[in-house]
Order: sequence, then structure tokens, then C-alpha cells
Amino acid sequence: MTDATATEPTPAPAPVPPRRLHPAWVVAAVAFVALVGAAGFRAAPGVLIVPLEDEFGWSRSLLSGAVAVNLVLFGLTAPFAAALMDRFGIRRVTACALVLVAVGSGATIFMTASWQLVVCWGVLVGLGTGSMALVFAATVAQRWFVARRGLVVGVLTAGSATGQLVFLPVTAWLAENAGWRTASLVIAGSALAVVPLVLVFVRDHPADLGVQPYGATGPADLVPVRPVGQGPGPARAAVDALRVAARTRPFWALAVGFAICGASTNGIIGTHFVPAAHDHGMQQTTAAGLLAVVGIFDIVGTIASGWLTDRLDPRLLLVGYYLLRGASLAVLPVLLDDSVRPSVVVFVVFYGLDWVATVPPTVALCRDIYGESGTVVFGWVFASHQLGAAAAAAAAGAIRDLTGTYTLAWVSAGSLCAVAALLSARVDRTPVGVTRTP
Repeated sequence: MTDATATEPTPAPAPVPPRRLHPAWVVAAVAFVALVGAAGFRAAPGVLIVPLEDEFGWSRSLLSGAVAVNLVLFGLTAPFAAALMDRFGIRRVTACALVLVAVGSGATIFMTASWQLVVCWGVLVGLGTGSMALVFAATVAQRWFVARRGLVVGVLTAGSATGQLVFLPVTAWLAENAGWRTASLVIAGSALAVVPLVLVFVRDHPADLGVQPYGATGPADLVPVRPVGQGPGPARAAVDALRVAARTRPFWALAVGFAICGASTNGIIGTHFVPAAHDHGMQQTTAAGLLAVVGIFDIVGTIASGWLTDRLDPRLLLVGYYLLRGASLAVLPVLLDDSVRPSVVVFVVFYGLDWVATVPPTVALCRDIYGESGTVVFGWVFASHQLGAAAAAAAAGAIRDLTGTYTLAWVSAGSLCAVAALLSARVDRTPVGVTRTP
């Protein structure tokens, strides 16, 4: 008879299935590629100013005006793009935006008048790249990530720097050796090449693939999912978010600070650094290469900023970023020369680390203060960024035409950065709806 107390053989443990890459990282990777393209496409006019000036005889002010329209629409589209993504899905909006960029860039080869430049580079490319602006990064991070949100926003934001790294030297070389029309067609083809990646690999919500957001541990971590096509219209959702946010002081502090951020980056450096260096006798391709180096170091700076945002007070980060940027811009007029000097290289490295490092802490503050509406509110804050950039782009072009140099523009932008630092230090992080102490 078998002993009842005998020990039964211990069953072998079930094999542990290999860990798969979470789909959130695939979506983030494709979003990175799209943001690389959007930044490169939007920045391209900066290296086309001189060729267009030479061929058509258009003034620097007129060309800067077309870039200003691009920057305004790039910014104003952002909050509505965030609402469009909520209603129609990330994938559809991003694919349509890439097609719009391709049409706008490709159509420039047929233009014969300055108003056509405004329509193509200003309106079409502005609307298309605005729909893939940094609100796209914020939306992907909020929907697909619970853990590592700050880091993901930093990496995706660095995509804008990589876009300059990839496209500006290539665009400048093509414009100089094959003509600006060839450069425009390359940009159009590159935009179309990203569309299949978006359609195949991007999904609107983790639930579409039957998974939870990366790092989610319970229902409280899940972002509410609204079926595509339902909910309030994009315009109403965007305006409602603005109406609520505009009644709070933190919104205006963030919006004005981010407007200065745009003026001191995309507006003056992104648009006028290459023409300014050309004024000093530097070759266009060399100047574009320096701007690309800014992009290399911005990748490091922005990712580091995202990592720091997960650990430090975002307000303190913004104060430091703005003060350092202002100091670097104030000394730029004495650094530019007809060749690459060590002092210019130091500026490029230093400025590059700070280029868009402001984005992760600003996104974090919008999310902390405005909750689920944080991405749409950030869209409006980003709109102010581009309005500031547009104003600076137009003003710097006018200053150059009136005085013959950009010196006043550089110094003015540096001084404004000190104002942005002060505003950032005074942001109240109390969530909206909670009683604020005086």
C-alpha cells in the first residue's frame, strides 16, 4: 500500500515566456521619426532664404514674412491638432499632415510670385508640421506611458533637433549644388516616405492592441478612451480648454515664457543663423553644419532634461535653461566670423544643450496643473511659442534690412530670456479646481 504521507514529485515550473518589447516603445519610435521629419521640413526655409533672394530678388523682410506665417500656423495648429487626435486618432491626423507637407513643399517648384511662397511654405507646410508639433509628443507620452513620461517627452522632443541634424546640411548642400527646387522635392519625398510607417505601426490607444500603457499598475493609471469620431468637436474641445486655462495665472506665465522660448530659438536662431553667418562671409553649408551640431547636442540636452524632469522641480529647470540661453545669445554678435572659430564651436555646443530642453518641464507643468486637458493646454502654450518665434523671425529680418546687421536682434532675444526665467519661477503648480492659497 502506498504511503499516504509520501511526497509527490514537484511539477516542473512552466517555462517563462520571453519578454516582448512593449508596443508603446514601437509607437514612440515611429513618432520620433515623424517628429524628425516635421522639424526638418519646418526648418528648411532657413537655408533657402539666400537662394530665393538671389533668384527672385525678394527682400530679406519678405522672405522672413513667409517664414513667420509658417511659424504662426505651426503654433496655432497645435491645440487643434491635439483635439483632432482625440477625436479622429493619432494615426489619421499624422498621416494627413505628412501628405500636406509633401504637397506644400513639392508645389514650390512651380512658384513665380512671392504670395505663392507664403501659400506653400507658409500655409501648407505650416499647417502640416503644426499637426505633428510637440503636442504630438505630449499626446503619445500621455496615452502610452505612465512610467518614464518625462524621459519619453525628452526623447521625442529631441526628434526636432535630429530633424535639423538630418535635413539642414543636406538641404543646404542640395540648394547650393543642385538648386533649391531639388531640395524642395527631396523634402516632399521624405514626408511621403514616413506615411506608411505611421499607418502600419501607430495605434491611437494601448487598448487597440489589448495592452495597458507602459508602466501602468491599475485602473487609476489608465487614460479614458473615447471611441474615434465621438466626443466634442476638435475646435470646441480646444477652445474649451483655452477658456478654462486662460482664467488661471500659471497658463499666462507658461505661455509668455514659452513665447520668449520660441523667439530665442526657432524665431531668431532657426531662421536667421545661416543668413547671419553668411553676412559675415561664412559659407551656407558651413553655417548649416553648425546649426546641425546644435541639433546633435540638443539631443543630449533634451533627453537629460526629460530625465531631470522626472526627478526635480520643473520650474527650477526652466529658470536655469532660460538664464543660460540668454547669456549665450547676448555674446553671439562678437563670435560670428567668416570661418569656424573655437568660440563659435563653444557657443554651438552650449546653446545646443539648451535648444528645446524647456519642453519636458513645460509639458510636466501643464499635465500637473490641468490634468487630462494638459496636452491640449500645452498645445495653446506651444502656440504662444510659435507666435513668439514668428514675431522674432519677422523682426530680425526687418532689423537686418534697417541696420545691416543682426546685433540688436541677438541682444534683445537674450534680454527677453531673463524675463522668461522670472515668470517660470513664479508658476503655481496647484492643480486647477483645487483652492489656491494667496
